[in-house]
Amino acid sequence: MTRKTNIINQSMRKILQRKEYVKVSGSFIPSSDRRWCGPEFKSDAFYLKSAEAEANRLIDHFQCTEKSRVLDIGCGQGRLPIGILRVLGEINYLGMDVHQESIDWCKRYIEQAHPSFKFKHLDIYNERYNKNGSKIDDNFRFELEPESIDVIYLFSVFSHTVEEDMRAYLRDCSRILDKNGRMFFTTFIEDNVPDISINPENYHVKCSGPLHVVRYDRNYLVSILDEYKLSILNFTHGTETAGQSAIYLGKKNG
Repeated sequence: MTRKTNIINQSMRKILQRKEYVKVSGSFIPSSDRRWCGPEFKSDAFYLKSAEAEANRLIDHFQCTEKSRVLDIGCGQGRLPIGILRVLGEINYLGMDVHQESIDWCKRYIEQAHPSFKFKHLDIYNERYNKNGSKIDDNFRFELEPESIDVIYLFSVFSHTVEEDMRAYLRDCSRILDKNGRMFFTTFIEDNVPDISINPENYHVKCSGPLHVVRYDRNYLVSILDEYKLSILNFTHGTETAGQSAIYLGKKNG
């Protein structure tokens, strides 16, 4: 390799790195073109504020501390762990996602500097985010011990997941959640609608692409949670990104 070629390659790597992240107020965050959710997340200030808000959600609702064991399913490019690092600091955290590029980003820009934060690719089929993954079957389990997690967090995961996969996640979350643990997720929830609708017509969200909106009837979703011995501690309708609802859960005894 010539000196000129080497200089060009180094320059290209720097350009690519600049496109992958920006550094704001001491935190590495994904570059604006890599951020999911709504257009407001393109703002660096809004993104950091939302990251801190999610970390504070865990503190306020689940008494999350530096000693808590946190599982973030659908971690994306690390919004929650970025917030945790800014608000709490180092904790026992594991992030999972079906999107390989997001996991790669988190490993480069979070895990390398903060080894207590681990990230794992879930190579599971999802029509929107991982079409080459393996489909979930009845034997699906997270590689975690029973009652080994204090807080399970799934932001905008079930809103883009078929019911069968959601059930598989819930079933195993109930297994790995500590008896005093807490769980949080968002999805689209309404009253007096079909049990489940994928990309429903005439909804307040304009659907684009597969599994853009997975919506549940509230009573039907409650019956599913009851089936997996999860009890609702709090519910807020339409308070989250794109009008999703938030559900806070505990584990039923017995």
